[in-house]
Amino acid sequence: MMGQQNKKAGTGGNGIAAGSQSFVPERPVYVRQSACVAGTKESEGPLGELIDMVGKDDLFGCKTWEEAESTLQKEAVTLALGKAGMKAEEVRYLFAGDLLGQSTASSFGVASFGIPHMGVYGACSTCGETLGLGAMAVSGGMAEDVICVTSSHFASAEKEFRYPLAYGNQRPPSATWTVTGSAAFLLTSKVSKRNRAEITGVTNGKIVDYGIKDSLNMGACMAPAACDLIAANLRDFGRKPEDYDKIITGDLGLVGQRALIDLLREKNIDIEKRHVDCGIEIYDGNIQDVGSGGSGCGCSAVTLSAYILKMLEESVWKRVLFVPTGALLSKTSFNEGMTVPGIAHGIVLESVAS
Repeated sequence: MMGQQNKKAGTGGNGIAAGSQSFVPERPVYVRQSACVAGTKESEGPLGELIDMVGKDDLFGCKTWEEAESTLQKEAVTLALGKAGMKAEEVRYLFAGDLLGQSTASSFGVASFGIPHMGVYGACSTCGETLGLGAMAVSGGMAEDVICVTSSHFASAEKEFRYPLAYGNQRPPSATWTVTGSAAFLLTSKVSKRNRAEITGVTNGKIVDYGIKDSLNMGACMAPAACDLIAANLRDFGRKPEDYDKIITGDLGLVGQRALIDLLREKNIDIEKRHVDCGIEIYDGNIQDVGSGGSGCGCSAVTLSAYILKMLEESVWKRVLFVPTGALLSKTSFNEGMTVPGIAHGIVLESVAS
């Protein structure tokens, strides 16, 4: 049985609040189609053959890294629309976000589509946040079709949050490698044999701050938020870890994965045998120099589009909890000595394969 439900929260009977921070769509929400675009390093990883488009170089024909990231989003949306056989004018809303100041990768990347735009920022959890908001819009009857898109780029993120590449800064083993990639997801209420998966639940995360200040150890900063979110999801839906084939975090990496497993065990929750982290899956840590693993908005987004949805389509997995994670810092907050709070959002995805 599901955790406590409150139908008052579902306007018009189109959604049921579950527990303290989750909701269940009453009107079905499907992932109709998706597409992902990535850089050369990502194409050399374990998921390389599953990526829809790979750039010849990481500038993607542009003059700056920031323009290149905008191109990633534009191409991802274009591909997703094409795979679904849809035109931009058929989409009611577009939810988009990235890591750059004022989310400029998104605003320049998607402007040409002319779709009503909702700008979203959740750091590297943005993929989960956009999917959650998109699911609410579709479930609530405010849209039949929406697009959720996010991106990150190694070079633009390094310049934004750490050091320009030309500086040659040394990276400790705890540091993660920002994924150069973008993925777009079309959500719909329409039943179709071509739908890739169904969103059957959403758990919105809280900001969790353990006082960590090391921007080169993002996994440790985000693990407490992932722990809080997973525990809340299990509580709200009255589930155990075994009710999910996989519990998949966004970009904790090797360091954050260990911290998450230990933190959940303190709550008597053991996910070790079911846990997957997108940051560990997207690169081959044995041969690719990526430190603790992958990170960035594009990390969870590309892995979801290329790999996770494929496993659901093929019924290898029946139900997964997808938990993109984010570190809520800016270059100003870091330089002023503030902590790095974390956040995570949970999306329950289920197979629709017959």
